[in-house]
Amino acid sequence: MQLSETLKNKLAHAEKLVFFTGAGISAESGVSTFRGEDGIWNKFKPEELASFQAFMKNADMVWDWYQYRRKIIHDVMPNAAHLAITELQNYYPSVVVVTQNIDNLHTRAGNKEVYELHGNIERNFCSACKKRFDFVTFDNGKSVPRCDCGGLIRPDVVWFGESLPDDQYSAGEDAADACDVFFSIGTSSIVYPAAYIPLRAKSARKYVVEINLAETEQSRYFDELIPGKAGEILPAVVEVIKKFKKPIS
Repeated sequence: MQLSETLKNKLAHAEKLVFFTGAGISAESGVSTFRGEDGIWNKFKPEELASFQAFMKNADMVWDWYQYRRKIIHDVMPNAAHLAITELQNYYPSVVVVTQNIDNLHTRAGNKEVYELHGNIERNFCSACKKRFDFVTFDNGKSVPRCDCGGLIRPDVVWFGESLPDDQYSAGEDAADACDVFFSIGTSSIVYPAAYIPLRAKSARKYVVEINLAETEQSRYFDELIPGKAGEILPAVVEVIKKFKKPIS
């Protein structure tokens, strides 16, 4: 593919890249998106499955649904887009991923600096005493497991009505402020406050590139829109970068 001369020049002189990712990049691995024609939310009402109130009202149903989602995620692999971002760590001193996804695919792909704005489905904690149960495989059927204290164990994800983790969001803001080139990839750009981060990068006068299947509400604010699938575009971007960037020794 052909990159604009401006983008090539920016990438040639850049030291710090940020990749802000949404459900679209995971969809290319086979993870259902929340929105869109085949979105999970078309089958269920969000408030029935992704709120603390729903969890307290019907914990077993909510837990069973998250176990179902975990199985989907365990069965998929990072795709070419995830791996391309990982490969860029060989060419730039700083490659930061700020993701809205909870599937852990960026970390599994090998990215070293990942900030998860909406949590991670493979982590859990006690809703009562906050004890951690990360990367534990629960084999308790459809019943929600309980902590030693008796509290219900819940997924470490941000539910509707809950605040984003301050440390992850602040780190995402700092990365947007410090980068040279900012990529917004596969996101609808309508979920706030996460969607403020690309706008923050633009307000900090960073070069912002959007990679998406179609325009979003934020497209008009960015410097470039490259339409298409991230799994096709990002590997091509890497190949172009290899022509003018040497691997970091």
